[in-house]
Amino acid sequence: MARVQLIIPDDDRERFVRQARREGLSFSAWLRAAAHERLEEQQRAQRFQSSEDLQRFFEECDAREGPGVEPDWDEHLRTIHESKTSGLPDV
Repeated sequence: MARVQLIIPDDDRERFVRQARREGLSFSAWLRAAAHERLEEQQRAQRFQSSEDLQRFFEECDAREGPGVEPDWDEHLRTIHESKTSGLPDV
């Protein structure tokens, strides 16, 4: 078995050790479990398999955002300009 040295702030170590104890694990076992959970989470992330998957993803994003329409670029530019010049004296 490999040995790994980990340098972390003392406060983090204290918190991690307390949580490991709450879960009935050694600090090493808790760190291994956390690393395994992170790997599994990354592996669960699905990749797009086709352009249809990508299209479906964007449709779901649009549905979540609701029926509103995003302002056009000129309106964005006006808002930015107004924000930059607000509070400045008229010259």
